[in-house]
Amino acid sequence: MKASTWLLGAFASLAFLSGCGGSGSSSGTLATVSSVSITPTLNTSPTVVAYRQTITMTVNGQNLLQGITINNPGCTNLTEVSGGTNTQRTYTCKIIRVGPFDMTITNGNSAQVYYAAFSVPLAVRPRVTLATTLGNLVIELNPGAAPISVDNFLDYVETKFYDNTLFHRVDQYVAQAGGYNTSLTALTPTYSAILLESTTTSGLSNTYGTIGMASTSSINSATSQFYLNLVDNSTIFNANASTGATGYAVFGTIVSGFDVLNKISQVQTSVQNSLPTVPVTPIIINTATRTQ
Repeated sequence: MKASTWLLGAFASLAFLSGCGGSGSSSGTLATVSSVSITPTLNTSPTVVAYRQTITMTVNGQNLLQGITINNPGCTNLTEVSGGTNTQRTYTCKIIRVGPFDMTITNGNSAQVYYAAFSVPLAVRPRVTLATTLGNLVIELNPGAAPISVDNFLDYVETKFYDNTLFHRVDQYVAQAGGYNTSLTALTPTYSAILLESTTTSGLSNTYGTIGMASTSSINSATSQFYLNLVDNSTIFNANASTGATGYAVFGTIVSGFDVLNKISQVQTSVQNSLPTVPVTPIIINTATRTQ
């Protein structure tokens, strides 16, 4: 499924585990951490924070400018706030993982100087409704298995990137969207490319009715484009250790609108603007809205 009609734009990878600070300090000036305050929180011990909320972490201690590294697998976009001192440094990050996870802070000699247990509750999985010219598709996303892909997709949904865009590719395997407007003009992705969440690690599979992130032949190149599996593509699109295929990340499944998916799979296509399988009658995503 690697073709020039997959994702366009710059493909920079985005680190999930983030860190700040230096290394190589002498033992006499190594950083120590006495406490970390986190806001906003829903509860403490463990620290309970809300899904997809930006939090502020204030690290208190001694010799902090000598180097600390924050390892928080639940965060993305970890950024230090300017004005940090030897006794206090402040960071922000966005929570994208659900369930329990641990945060650690290490000093310049990679010794752990702080530990905190986090928990992110999620009563129901997020759902997105694609209102198309052929009807509505309701997609349930799985942030527990594919947090990076889900967060990326929701970012595009919430900024209305997908509104008035096309399904520009429909073939025997997939219906692909998220890259062209109704004039079949290529769109520039808003955000950096994301890390590939392999089906091997997520436990998800490219079965019929699932949604995945489109990418180029380069690993970690997915941005805005996504695809819906029109058949069971697990054999050809999942990661495969024996062949070395990295595959494509699955991050949710259709829960309503299979009749619409069937209609999409049966449309006539033609070559347009050098794209080989564009529906003759445009299938437009009028709106993409988070509905749960």
